[in-house]
Amino acid sequence: MSSTASKDQAFGPKPEECRDTDHYVKEYNDGFVDKWDDLIDWDSRAESEGDFFIQTLKERGVKRILDVACGTGFHSVRLIEAGFDVVSADGSADMLAKAFENGRKRGHILRTVQADWRQLNRDINGRYDAVICLGNSFTHLFNENDRRKTLAEFYSALNHDGVLILDQRNYDSILDHGYSSKHTYYYCGNDISVYPEYVDPGLTRFRYAFPDDSVYHLNMFPLRKAYARRLMREVGFQDIQTYGDFKETYRESEPDFFIHFAEKKYVEDEQ
Repeated sequence: MSSTASKDQAFGPKPEECRDTDHYVKEYNDGFVDKWDDLIDWDSRAESEGDFFIQTLKERGVKRILDVACGTGFHSVRLIEAGFDVVSADGSADMLAKAFENGRKRGHILRTVQADWRQLNRDINGRYDAVICLGNSFTHLFNENDRRKTLAEFYSALNHDGVLILDQRNYDSILDHGYSSKHTYYYCGNDISVYPEYVDPGLTRFRYAFPDDSVYHLNMFPLRKAYARRLMREVGFQDIQTYGDFKETYRESEPDFFIHFAEKKYVEDEQ
C-alpha cells in the first residue's frame, strides 16, 4: 500500500471495527477522489449502462431530478445532457468539486449542494420528480436509524407520484456465496482490482488497487436486498421493483448490483 493512501485514509488500528456512518467523508480524500474516474471509466460505463435510467425516467414523465450521491458527476452530467433538470448533491466536498470540474469540461455548470442525507431537506430547495442514489452509496450508512431517516428524507424530497432509484451491491451473494464480480456495468476501469478483503454480517471492507500501486479502502454495510425493500416500504414507498444488473428477471446470485425503483404513490385500499 502506498504511504499516501494509508496515511490519508485513517481507519484506526483495527479497520474492521470502523463502522461509523460519518467516516465516509474521510474515506473519500483527495487521492481517492482523483482516482475515482479511473475506476468508473465514464465512456465504458455509459456504453454498458446504455440509456436504462434515461428511458425509465422519461417514461415516468420525470423532469426534475435530485442526484443525492453525485460523486464525480457521471449520472448528473448524463441526465443533464438528456434534457433533465438536475441538482447534484453529495456529502463529500471533494467529490462535489470534482463533479463541478467534470461538468465544466463537458460544457455544463452543475448546481451542486453539500448535504447530509439525514438532514437532506434542510439543505435542498423544492421537491423533485425523482431522487437517485446510485453507486452503492446508500451502504455507507451503518446505523439503522440513519437508514430509516435517510429514506424518509428521500421520500419527503419527492413530489407525489415521484420515484426513488437506489442501487446497491448484491451483498446477499457476497455474504452467502463469497465474492464474484464481472465488473460489467459499474466499475469498468482497466487494470484496477476491486474486491472485499473482509466480510462479516455488519461490514464489507472493499480494497481498491490501482496501476500506480496506490491502494484505497471503503467500509460498507452489507445491505441485504429484502431488508432494503422492507425499509423502503416502512417509510411509505409503494410498488417497489428491483432489477438485477438492469434486467427485470434474474437469478438472485447472478447480478453484481440490484437497482430498486420505489414509487411514492397513494393507493386506495380495496373495499
